[in-house]
Amino acid sequence: MTSSDAPKKPSAAGMRRNLASYGDPGFSLFLRKAFIKAAGFSDDALDRPIIGITNTFSDFNPCHGNVPRLIEAVKRGVMLAGGLPMEFPTISIHESFSNPTSMFLRNLMAIDTEEMIRAQPMDSVVLIGGCDKTVPAQLMGAVSADIPAIQLITGPMLVGHHKGEILGACTDCRRLWGQHRAGTIDEAEIEVLSGRLAPTQGTCMVMGTASTMGCLVEAMGIALPGTGTIPATHADRIRAAEASGRQAVALAKNGPKPSELLTRAAFRNAMVVLQAIGGSTNGLVHLAAIARRAGLGIDLEEFDRIGREVPVLIDLKPSGDHYMEHFHWAGGMPRLLKELGAHLERDAMTVSGQTIGAIADAAEMVPNQTIIRSADAPLKQTGGMAVLRGNLAPGGAVIKHSAASPALLTHTGRAVVFDSVEDMVNRMDDPALDVTAQDVLVLRNAGPKGAPGMPEAGYLPIPKKLAQAGVKDMVRISDARMSGTAFGTIVLHITPESAVGGPLGLVRDGDMISLDVPARRIELLVDAAELERRKSEFTPPAHLTEPARGYRGLYLGSVLQADEGCDFDFC
Repeated sequence: MTSSDAPKKPSAAGMRRNLASYGDPGFSLFLRKAFIKAAGFSDDALDRPIIGITNTFSDFNPCHGNVPRLIEAVKRGVMLAGGLPMEFPTISIHESFSNPTSMFLRNLMAIDTEEMIRAQPMDSVVLIGGCDKTVPAQLMGAVSADIPAIQLITGPMLVGHHKGEILGACTDCRRLWGQHRAGTIDEAEIEVLSGRLAPTQGTCMVMGTASTMGCLVEAMGIALPGTGTIPATHADRIRAAEASGRQAVALAKNGPKPSELLTRAAFRNAMVVLQAIGGSTNGLVHLAAIARRAGLGIDLEEFDRIGREVPVLIDLKPSGDHYMEHFHWAGGMPRLLKELGAHLERDAMTVSGQTIGAIADAAEMVPNQTIIRSADAPLKQTGGMAVLRGNLAPGGAVIKHSAASPALLTHTGRAVVFDSVEDMVNRMDDPALDVTAQDVLVLRNAGPKGAPGMPEAGYLPIPKKLAQAGVKDMVRISDARMSGTAFGTIVLHITPESAVGGPLGLVRDGDMISLDVPARRIELLVDAAELERRKSEFTPPAHLTEPARGYRGLYLGSVLQADEGCDFDFC
């Protein structure tokens, strides 16, 4: 008998998994049972498959306000399927309540999630997340821990209304704030609007990062079909939670594990969907991080090729006009998958046990809906994003050209440079700022290390004097990120970032910059000899040479660039 023919010792399950180390496994199990029985559990309950349920509720996170009800429903589903549900907390991150930025904390949440899954006995885990960085963090942790996992999205909020207009966070937040900066909306009205833009619990209801990740978890097959788009407030969201709990029990018994599910085919499907939905640029960074945890990678050139072949098919803000609840009731992700047809790897498996192709074939066909377009009548002829290269971005940069001004996609202008986010805040609205609508606004030292935390400052505001003159868009470039809810001709994620010596740090006021999105180029029109001279003068930001303690020190010493997902190098 060869070693491969030898009977395999069954792996520990349930309460026998991940025992605390006391030098005596029998005592470890005895002590664990003694303490868990203090909670009133019977031996019958403790013999069931254990399903972990992440609790990401926080009073600081209204996007996760429905999590307690979702946990209750997941537990019901687990028990109906014969499992034992065990809820456990991890940190929660909200985009608007995270200083300096939610991206700074994403990797901390990923580590927390991974280690809590590793440390505690569970045969599978239900990951409950919604707000921008929580879902990627959970998937990064789950891939590394590699026990069967299923993602449950908290869901988008419902639309708001003001003076007969339908509103949604946060595309309309930015549009209306821009009008306030321009002086066309006064203080009293902007205060009223702050109570109408986000009228319910849930995530932003436009195709921002949260909605993007809700779509991508279905595309990757790690969430049940149709569950990524259900509004947070609807009964179907509760039923989706119950179904996810049931399925988690089946996963505990038969898998697959994330390493078996998140394959090259799954990530290719995610890239196709990211282009087709006009998704958030943040989605590309998160996919790169999740893929890296799976031992794979996201090829930016492949992503750009997909974008040339796959059109935008979803009519949602900021690329279109509508909101997530409209997408959901038009058929949601299954219907989109059906329209994408041969662009997909149809044989890719999902946590439901079905292939992506089977889910697409079973999609509901909603008559007369116009939110999900066919390939014959797309919203945009090409995908939502393009990858740019050039002497300003040797490692790549990204632009969401589906939400940009077509007239600015080929543009040459004079650089107006801001050395940091603070410098931008201090000078952007100065009446003496030397700027015109034809110029290119440049923000540097706003990348993963430079800010730190790669904030969503890439959506540089239009200088007030130009906004008041009616200017609504300009070419803006940075090594920062921007919200997926934002509109504009904005080049992001310039790699390598300026703080580590990237070419963006060599730009000077008055330099000419050429943007050519059709040719996928972004160039600083300065001769090579002058750029070499400027390199000799480069000094990194002071905070990169100063001692840093705790998580900040870990982050600054270990975070990677945007093309590798801004994960830590040791993960």
